[in-house]
Amino acid sequence: NKKAFVELLFWKSPATVYEMTKGYSSLQEGEGSTRSRVPPWTPQEEQELRELYWKYKEVEGGDIIAAILAQLPTPGRTRKQVVKQLVRM
Repeated sequence: NKKAFVELLFWKSPATVYEMTKGYSSLQEGEGSTRSRVPPWTPQEEQELRELYWKYKEVEGGDIIAAILAQLPTPGRTRKQVVKQLVRM
């Protein structure tokens, strides 16, 4: 690419640099992006999260998120994902 020097003037993510060196269609859809790896919340999971939040909300001195994580039927959710989803809801 004769004009690659112009592209080097701007900040690039690792995925963009990989595309620059290997070809612009080398990445598959969603590859190289951490956001696409997070599975979306299903309506059933949201309902369960809502119910668990209301169940543990009134517990004094307890960690609500830790209690919710222990009771979630879907393994693999992180604390950050649960907090973000609660805030979004």
